[in-house]
Amino acid sequence: MNTEQLQSILQSAWHALPTLLAATPVTLGFALAAMVLGLPLGFAVALARLSRLGWLRTLSGLFVSFIRGTPLLVQIFVIYYGLPSLGIQFSPVVGGVIALTLNAAAYLSETIRAAILSIPPGQREAATSLGLSGAQTMRLIILPQAARVALPSLSNTLIGLVKDTSLVSVITVVELLRSAQLVIARTFEPFGPYLAAALIYWLVSSLLEVVQRALERRFSRGAARN
Repeated sequence: MNTEQLQSILQSAWHALPTLLAATPVTLGFALAAMVLGLPLGFAVALARLSRLGWLRTLSGLFVSFIRGTPLLVQIFVIYYGLPSLGIQFSPVVGGVIALTLNAAAYLSETIRAAILSIPPGQREAATSLGLSGAQTMRLIILPQAARVALPSLSNTLIGLVKDTSLVSVITVVELLRSAQLVIARTFEPFGPYLAAALIYWLVSSLLEVVQRALERRFSRGAARN
């Protein structure tokens, strides 16, 4: 690569930057929406997998197995292109959010389930001896401790969602990657825009990692005081 080629790449990346930055909030919006919606759904699935009801454990286990065992891209195609044949149709934005939410919920449920199971059974027994109900034990004793255990994995899931949002570009959602593709279609210079998009993904992920570490330190201090 000579100096002129490098200059051309940097110039095309710089020219693409305003368009890509304008699309970045869309990427973040998809990731946050999937996380906010997927977290309670994942919690419900985790509780279902811990239920004493066999049929509920089976159904929730099948959901997790199917979502984790199939590519997210295929899930997006099934929801956006497949469901209309059954009379169920979503806009690209809604379809993308649903696919990301279901995918996130399956992975989050395993994180939450493992965190709950990591709490020693003796604490449940102690709570019962104090007269706490099952719901009170879960809310006051189990969940605060499980949250500290699950925090790193939950944060990693959010970072993964930021990158996974690139897949909704296949259903014409104009997020970060799709914006880069549209710039390339106008300029016929792929390297610069793709490089600029990659740098934005990296910077966003790095920022989220900084926030994750700060939260972990705060939770650790709180646990030490308790």
